[in-house]
Amino acid sequence: MKQQGRKGISIFTSRLTATLSVAMVLLLLGLIALLGIGAHTVTTGIRSSVGFDVVLADSIRPAEVETVRKALVAAPYALDVTYRSSDDAMFQWRRDTGEDLMEVLGVNPFNGEIEVKVKPEYAVTDSLAAIVKPVARMSGVKKVTVNARMIDEVNRNLRALFIVLGSVALVLLVISLALINNTVHLDIYSRRFLIHTMTLVGATGSFIRRPFLVSNAVSGLIAGVISGAVLAGALAAFRSGDPMLAGLVSWQSAAWVFPAMVLTGVLICFVAAAFSTNRYLRASYDDMFR
Repeated sequence: MKQQGRKGISIFTSRLTATLSVAMVLLLLGLIALLGIGAHTVTTGIRSSVGFDVVLADSIRPAEVETVRKALVAAPYALDVTYRSSDDAMFQWRRDTGEDLMEVLGVNPFNGEIEVKVKPEYAVTDSLAAIVKPVARMSGVKKVTVNARMIDEVNRNLRALFIVLGSVALVLLVISLALINNTVHLDIYSRRFLIHTMTLVGATGSFIRRPFLVSNAVSGLIAGVISGAVLAGALAAFRSGDPMLAGLVSWQSAAWVFPAMVLTGVLICFVAAAFSTNRYLRASYDDMFR
């Protein structure tokens, strides 16, 4: 009786250790996913600030200004369109420098401008070059300015960032999958003699596999719930303590991560249990000691 009790405690301890190990690995995968979401948010924000300035002619009439503005607002590439009159530009200059150019020059040297920020998918040099050509030919437009060097630099840095993050994520994913597989394998390895004994008494493969598959799937489910709860708590704490982080990873964007962690835990544990169980179903008695 005592021996059975100790055996039951040993199995429970083994299952608990395996479940917590899987939960730690799933937590790591969840952190990788949240880092990816944050990087995507930063990328979108940077690209959303890219665009061009439409410098209006001195002789442009208010009706023409409104026509140009409405045409830009209706354009499929436009994310944000802001009109600044020559008086607005003069006020901005006076506020930033403290110098009144009207007193120095006697006239307002600034032209009215329309600042256009494009959608992230258009924030590349080739797309902007094709966009600004018809804009520059619009009536009342003096010129269109685009900082092509800045756009190329932004895209180059973002590309490098994604290569680094993608490489790190891939390496960590492979390591995580290997750790979960080894954890499940060790759990089944500890009961390999039970599997061998059941095959000797005539139990079918499906009958032997079923409890191992179910128990490991349940362990993966529990591990996913534990890791998801820990990750959600950590995200809530960081969001409440750091407004910048709150903007990088919203609850809406992170919502898919938590069920994905649970599903990943169930799937990986189930598949790993199937492979490990099949291995010992086909093994001889001598193989039990390897």
